[in-house]
Amino acid sequence: MPDSVKQTQPLLTVAVLTYNGETYLDRILSQLQHQDLSGGIEVLVVDSGSTDGTLDIVRKFPEVRLHQIPNSEFGHGRTRNLAANLARGKYVAFLTHDAIPLTATWARELIAPFAMSPQIVAVMGKQVPRAGCFPLLKYEIQGMFAGFGPDFGTSVFYNDEFIKDEGVLGAVSFYSDVNSVARRSFLVETIPYRDVPYAEDQLFGKDVVLAGYMKAYAPRGAVEHSNDLTLSEYGKRIFDETVGLRGIGTTIPVMTTRDQVRLTLRGILGDTVRIARDPEYSWKRRLYWLAINPAFQIRKWSSYRKSTTVDLLDEEKLRSGSLEHSRKK
Repeated sequence: MPDSVKQTQPLLTVAVLTYNGETYLDRILSQLQHQDLSGGIEVLVVDSGSTDGTLDIVRKFPEVRLHQIPNSEFGHGRTRNLAANLARGKYVAFLTHDAIPLTATWARELIAPFAMSPQIVAVMGKQVPRAGCFPLLKYEIQGMFAGFGPDFGTSVFYNDEFIKDEGVLGAVSFYSDVNSVARRSFLVETIPYRDVPYAEDQLFGKDVVLAGYMKAYAPRGAVEHSNDLTLSEYGKRIFDETVGLRGIGTTIPVMTTRDQVRLTLRGILGDTVRIARDPEYSWKRRLYWLAINPAFQIRKWSSYRKSTTVDLLDEEKLRSGSLEHSRKK
């Protein structure tokens, strides 16, 4: 690489993947303008055919690079590989168009684990649910990321003799690219994302761990993120996620009706206790969610059971249950 290019190369490229993302994009790009990171940040927006005000928002930030592709060319893994190839930074961070960095030190905290070891090739940041997130999803997000380690430290995950079965491997290799960063050279030259319909991040995390590399969790590199979903959309999202995991080879047993009922009742009871004790809710909001949230538990487990029984070769049923397919239509 010529010296002139080295001198202008930013330390980090933040790739924001957008499709009709006008709701939060202005806040995301504004936060990226104020990141405290020595070495420079390049912001790259890869848009896949937005028809709302997304592109108008991007044009308000002249320093942002915009790359547009037709919606038909979008793929969760494919488009991230494209962004990595377009990036100029040493590291490539990925944000979805609804993930908002919470602090001015988000970028610095997210890439800090790379200094620990050259074997660390990918880092996942924390997600904090939005204030209006429905309780079931709020508590799932909080519980999931609490399981990766405390907020005051960095957790590192790798393959060793402790991993005896697929369940442990799934926990160790879990990865979400809603808020993540990887070494650009690793993505471009060693292990790129795979071009799969869904769960590309889970497959990438598994590929990383099984190849003998390490990934880290940096909780102080946090974003505000939770999907803004209606009851119907939430069910379809569960369907997409579970079918996606099955599609990449994850073993998911068929759920029986009895287990569906048991897990639904257990979820309703657990959430009821958490809502009643949640200091973030006023008494009016608490009563509202006590009445509404059970419907989300019912929808979750009915959709999950459907996703464990559907034939992965039945394209018509896969499309009818899919949130992504309905949004593309």
